[in-house]
Amino acid sequence: MHHTPSDTVADTSAQHPAFAQFADCLAQQRLAYHANPVPTLQQRLADLDALKALVRDNETALVDAVNADYGSRCRFETRFSEILMVLEDIARTKKQLKKWLKPQRRHIDFLLFPTSGCKVLPQPLGVVGVIVPWNFPIMLSLAPLVSIFAAGNRAMVKMSENSEQLAQLLIKLLPQYFAADKLQIFADQGGSGAAFSAQPFDHLFFTGSAQTGRAVMANAAKNLTPVTLELGGKSPAVVAPDFPLAKAADRILWAKAFNAGQICTNVDYLFLPVGSEQAFTELALKLVAQRYPDINSNDYTAIIDDRSYNRLQQTLDDAVAKGATAVNLMPGQAPDKALRKFPLTLLFNVTDDMLVMQREIFGPLLPVKSYSAAAEVISYINSKPRPLAFYPFTHDKTLQQHYLEQVMSGGVTVNHAILHVGQHDLPFGGIGQSGMGHYHGYEGFLTFSKLRPVFYQGAYNSVSTLLPPYGKFAHKLTDWLIKFKG
Repeated sequence: MHHTPSDTVADTSAQHPAFAQFADCLAQQRLAYHANPVPTLQQRLADLDALKALVRDNETALVDAVNADYGSRCRFETRFSEILMVLEDIARTKKQLKKWLKPQRRHIDFLLFPTSGCKVLPQPLGVVGVIVPWNFPIMLSLAPLVSIFAAGNRAMVKMSENSEQLAQLLIKLLPQYFAADKLQIFADQGGSGAAFSAQPFDHLFFTGSAQTGRAVMANAAKNLTPVTLELGGKSPAVVAPDFPLAKAADRILWAKAFNAGQICTNVDYLFLPVGSEQAFTELALKLVAQRYPDINSNDYTAIIDDRSYNRLQQTLDDAVAKGATAVNLMPGQAPDKALRKFPLTLLFNVTDDMLVMQREIFGPLLPVKSYSAAAEVISYINSKPRPLAFYPFTHDKTLQQHYLEQVMSGGVTVNHAILHVGQHDLPFGGIGQSGMGHYHGYEGFLTFSKLRPVFYQGAYNSVSTLLPPYGKFAHKLTDWLIKFKG
């Protein structure tokens, strides 16, 4: 549930005032890492408990801070999608961590018998940098820390420029829960993203737009820092003819309205069977009227800032100017620029020359395309960059499997939208332009661990029979092994 198309990283510059601060913190954390490179299970559980306490003790203040940063952020959505998600992630990780930490025994190659064995040891990487977007700032700052701490690492976290209230609150609270050499959180400090991503972390975790992701990856490459990029893209949904239209509208409109559409895994465009457009529109109008009778309701979240609001208005105006038909699902309620409340809007007759079909929307606009056969849907999606998510709606198991095999995406929810993100035992991550790498659950633990292969030589060294000068025995043994293995 991440990403914002508006966050930017300037050119890397050691002259940024924050550069030295970041470098000093990294040096301090790396010293602490070398003093205790492999924390015990008990130490890791204590870190997770501290993270849990930070959230539990300060829930109201955290929710208030996010609301202040947005101007108006639905409190239920913050508690449900951020507070609860982090606490669930911590609880599940604590239950599994002992098992994850066990060394893995591996098979020994025949040639190297006898030996004491082969093992894979999951060990901490060291210091991990985390760059956080504004759209789910509690979850996207703290949920990666669950995996990072479970794997035994230390962390530095840079918040978004649009999360100033939350950043200052976390900075104030943090010393009560963590030592500075374990975790530090930083406010943006005026475009400090480049100064942060230029640090030689042991791993860099970024959530945001593909454009910014490229800059982050370029900075990291200068230090050969491994990266996990959680990006976005245009995630499609398709409703099959067999799926009840009312149920599809109910679920898709829930997703599109959540956080006013400012979710990287949201439905970015929708395929409907030819002839169902009017029925879908009527269903959508009824649903939205029931759920959001007033656009200024506290249940409907504001657009994060004026720049994003203006971008949405420009995107809508561009589509209409190029021939799209717009249906305001909150009729009589015009966009409120002062409060940054933008109405849910369907767009029909969309074409690829429109901005709405070229870039991630990140707001409550929903383009609708009509189709006659599944092949049309597959061909269209596959002609675009691979999306972060894909949402096929059908009860036909054969068609479900066909879509899963023919359309590649970061993740999938079948017969709903977004919900795969909330499954803690499923890895989350994109593919291609929607990202690289995974986190959540065991895959998150692996992302922030070095799976270190170790071979234990026994008392007898079998390689000693194959030392130069190579005689007949060495050649015959090699001949036999190649033949045997072939």
